[in-house]
Amino acid sequence: MVVSQHMLTELEKLPGVQLGDFLLQFELDEPRESVREIARRELREIPEIVEPAVEELKRLLSEDTDMHVPLNNEAWLIRFLRPCKFYPESAYDLIKRYYGFKVKHHKHYDGLTPSKETNVFNENVLTVLPTRDQCGRRVLVLELGKKWKHNKCSLDEVFKGCVLFLEAAMLEPESQICGAVVIFDMDGLSMQQVMQFTPPFAKRIVDWLQECIPLRIKGLYIINQPYVFNMVFQLFKPFLKEKLRSRIIFMGNDRELLHKHISPKCLPDCYGGTLTIPKVTGPQWLELLLMCDQEFIAINSFGYKKK
Repeated sequence: MVVSQHMLTELEKLPGVQLGDFLLQFELDEPRESVREIARRELREIPEIVEPAVEELKRLLSEDTDMHVPLNNEAWLIRFLRPCKFYPESAYDLIKRYYGFKVKHHKHYDGLTPSKETNVFNENVLTVLPTRDQCGRRVLVLELGKKWKHNKCSLDEVFKGCVLFLEAAMLEPESQICGAVVIFDMDGLSMQQVMQFTPPFAKRIVDWLQECIPLRIKGLYIINQPYVFNMVFQLFKPFLKEKLRSRIIFMGNDRELLHKHISPKCLPDCYGGTLTIPKVTGPQWLELLLMCDQEFIAINSFGYKKK
């Protein structure tokens, strides 16, 4: 039985984790009208553009014999067309970069599933807020300061956890349209933690964010950062292009500035917000992601054919 055309695998029912009164789940419904309006206005998403774009992307992919992809899955094609505003050649280039990155960094991607990456979620340094922000965007929070035990959880594990979250967000039509923002809470970052960051790691993250993610990353907000964070940022700076650089905002402890970008209604009280739904912990998200392990196996089955 197909619960949602947005997933590659067939599930009996949509995965969900009940947290008190709140049901935590991936939102696989068709977009609300207000979000459809954003898609029309920002992404040119109207039938007379979408239909030929899907056909042309399908044609481009069918002629590419190096790649194995779910050609007849329209929802999968739209996943790449949306961030490219329905220009099929751009979407085709994005697919090549997306899978090329996976080949280049295969030691992180081979067999990447939630069941193999439980540690980063159990360490609770990575979470997604339970609700979207005022613009319909998913909000990913990384706490890489006092909560992060770098000898128990490596930066590579943090990267893989982010990949799993963003692959999951790519399944959600509203996330495909509205995108995501990331809060980096660096409160308590120590010199030993700073030393974990290397130029190759910085380059991999920036390449991934700038070139290879089929998701609109609309803002990277650095909060509670101590002075030593400047040393970390210097590693990333040489690789940043203007578009992504302009979306990085250093906020420190300035909650008013944070609230200009994310409404306090969408933030927990630790960030000066009024969200009453409790913060979802890493282990709770893991429970949901584990229900989708088969979906990640399916996602991993596509890409460049092994030579």
